[in-house]
Amino acid sequence: MYPNLYYLVQDLLGLKLNALKLVNSFGFFVALAFVASGYVLYSELKRKEALGEFISIEELFVQGAPATTSELISSFVFGFLFGFKIIGAFVIENALNNTQAFILSLQGSWAAGIAVGAIMSFLKWREKEKIKLKQPITKKYMVWPHDRVGDIVLQAALWGFIGAKIFHNLENLDDFAKDPIGSLISFSGLTFYGGLILATIAIIIYIRKYKIRVIHFADAMAPTMLFAYAAGRIGCHISGDGDWGIPNLSPKPFAWLPDWMWAYTYPHNVVNEGVAIPGCIGNYCSQLPIPVYPTTYYEIIAMFILFGIMWMVRKKITQAGILTGMYLIFAGGERFLIEKIRVNNKIHALPFEPTQAELISIFLILIGIVFLVYSKKWFPKQNSIA
Repeated sequence: MYPNLYYLVQDLLGLKLNALKLVNSFGFFVALAFVASGYVLYSELKRKEALGEFISIEELFVQGAPATTSELISSFVFGFLFGFKIIGAFVIENALNNTQAFILSLQGSWAAGIAVGAIMSFLKWREKEKIKLKQPITKKYMVWPHDRVGDIVLQAALWGFIGAKIFHNLENLDDFAKDPIGSLISFSGLTFYGGLILATIAIIIYIRKYKIRVIHFADAMAPTMLFAYAAGRIGCHISGDGDWGIPNLSPKPFAWLPDWMWAYTYPHNVVNEGVAIPGCIGNYCSQLPIPVYPTTYYEIIAMFILFGIMWMVRKKITQAGILTGMYLIFAGGERFLIEKIRVNNKIHALPFEPTQAELISIFLILIGIVFLVYSKKWFPKQNSIA
C-alpha cells in the first residue's frame, strides 16, 4: 500500500522525495477522479445541449475593474495557507514524520505564510491593474451548463466530503464518541452514500438557480457518477483506507490469479490497521493479520464495466429519466452485492441485520425501477426541451 505519493514514487522509481509525503494517496487519486469525471460531465452536457435539452442564460461580466477587496483577501488567505503549511513542512524539524498529524495541527511557519500571502495578494492586484480601464465595461455573455462544470465539481467535492463524514460518523457512533474532533477532521472514514446524498441535494439547489433542468442534468450525471466512483476507489485501494472485505482463507479458484486479487493483507495501509510488519520502522508499519477480500479492487472493475455499458448505450436512449434509473439500479446493485463480503457495521436492531449501505442500496434500486417504469409518463418527450 502507498499511504502517500512518497511511498509510491519510491517503490516505482526508487526515488526518495520527502515533499511527496505531503500528498495523501487517497486524496490525490480522488482529486484525479473529480477532474476526469468533470471532463466526462462536460462532454455529456455539450452533447445534450446540441440535442436542445438545455438552454443558455445571459449573465453580466464587468471587464477592466480593479481588484476587489474580497479578491485580495482570498488571494492572501490561499497564499498564507500554502506558506504556513507547505513551506512550514520543510522548515519545521520532523514535520513530515507524521504528515496527517502535521497538516491537521496548528503547526506551521507564520513568516512563510504571511510572506506568501502578501506576494499572492500583490500578484492579484498587479494582474487586475494590467487590464484595468478608466471606465470598466459591462458585457453580456451567454452561459451554458457545460460552462459551469468547474463550479459543479467543486460543489460536489465540498458537500460530498461533508456528507461522507457525517454518514460515516453516524455509522460509527462509538468511535465518534471516543474522539469527536479527530473523527470529524481525519482524512480517513468516509461513507460514499453520505457524500452522494448531500452532494445531490447541493447540486440540485445550484443548478435550479441557473435554470438547468434537473432530469436532463441527472441523465448527464449518470455515467459520470459511475466513472467517478470507480476512479475514486483506486485511491481507496492504493492507500488501504479500511474499505476492504471480510477475512478470506479460501483457496484461490484459479492458480493463475495473483494472491492480492483474491486475498490481501494490505501492508503499510494508511489507517495503520492490523499487526506490526516485522522489520518495518516508522509510520504505516501495519498489515492485517488475516488476508481479506480486496473489495475495493472488485468495485473498481465492476464500476468501470458498468460505466462502459452506460457510455455505449447513452446515445441510443432518448427518453429522459432512463439513464438516471439505470444509474440508481447499477450503483445500488453493485454496492448491495459487495456488502456481502465487505467489512461494515451491521444494524442489529433490524431483521436480517443489514448494513447502512445495504438499506440505501435497496432504496436506490427501488427508486431506479420506478424511474424506468414512470419516466415516459413523468418526462414526456414533447416537454423535454428546457
